[in-house]
Amino acid sequence: MTNFAVILAAGFLAGCVVSALLPITSRNKPASKGSPSRRRDVMSSAIEHRLLQGPQFVCIGGGTGLSTLLAGLKGFSRNITAVVAVTDEGGSSGRLRQEWGVLPPGDIRNCLVALAEDDNSLNRILNFRFDRGELEGHNLGNLILLAASELTGDFNKAVEELNRLLAIRGRVLPVTTETIILNGETEDGEFIKGELDISSNGSKMKRMWLEPASAKPLLEVIRAINSADLIVLGPGSLFTSILPNMLLEDVTRAIRNSEIPKVYVANLMTQTKETERMSITSHLDWIASVLGDIPDYIVVNHTPIPDDYLLRYREKGAEPLYLSREEERYLERNDCAIVSADLVNIQDGKYLRHHSKNLAEILMRIARDYSENDKHG
Repeated sequence: MTNFAVILAAGFLAGCVVSALLPITSRNKPASKGSPSRRRDVMSSAIEHRLLQGPQFVCIGGGTGLSTLLAGLKGFSRNITAVVAVTDEGGSSGRLRQEWGVLPPGDIRNCLVALAEDDNSLNRILNFRFDRGELEGHNLGNLILLAASELTGDFNKAVEELNRLLAIRGRVLPVTTETIILNGETEDGEFIKGELDISSNGSKMKRMWLEPASAKPLLEVIRAINSADLIVLGPGSLFTSILPNMLLEDVTRAIRNSEIPKVYVANLMTQTKETERMSITSHLDWIASVLGDIPDYIVVNHTPIPDDYLLRYREKGAEPLYLSREEERYLERNDCAIVSADLVNIQDGKYLRHHSKNLAEILMRIARDYSENDKHG
């Protein structure tokens, strides 16, 4: 069996399995009034109505940070558009990009899972990683996206099909379907190319750009930004998840021209090599340099990191990110509202992640406050 046949067969099989897990509309006679199933239907309808009335969120980024945010936000609104960077070069995504010429599917897969109704079941299936043979190192979800891309002949159509198939609360969009490459120049004048090298030299970066410079975002991305009630940047890797989306000129122009609030969600920790020794305002300065202004809000964590996790991350060169009083004054002078909260969550007893629900509640409050002020303004 050829490499293509193996991958396509795996993707087709996974698609069948996922489809089997999705809820099927009952063909039985409607439940009698007052029965438990009837009450459940009424409750489900009420929840669905509430979610459909939720704000229009556009969340821009990639990686684990964006999927963590989406997992919490889907409990408050169905009107979510995740705009995902497509410059990933590592792991399974990087191999598929190099061998098949497909856009990297990993971050998109994670966001699809995060927005799905039953993310636990999908996690087990779509994040299954092969450990031998030709498929060693590949995630099953990545192969599904590859197979769908081959069948439709278009990566965006493949993503749309997965959006529909998984019945997710919202939608996931690649920022562009063009092949783009990150480029940068360090402070000592060295020119570097590719996400992996950018990530290894992030804290030394002087400037960044995309090749080709003429690359265009999806029209759906611009439409989503133009109709949003709140634009959220991050959390996520600064140089390899957030900024790559904003380096597309049309995306930045749409964000800049929008009158609705822009929110930056600060990371919990610096990232080894990529943002070593960088402060929260250093992150913001990079965003402002691309966007043309500092976001209207910044969401930061104020909860101490548990000592054992702090030590573990420090051994890798990562430090916690907290606002200093000097940084607070700087943000106040620049009309950037600070929202400080308990955002620490320990996932699987191993990893530091943002607390999805707490973060989502903050974003809902910002969106509602702006909506109320706008109505009475």
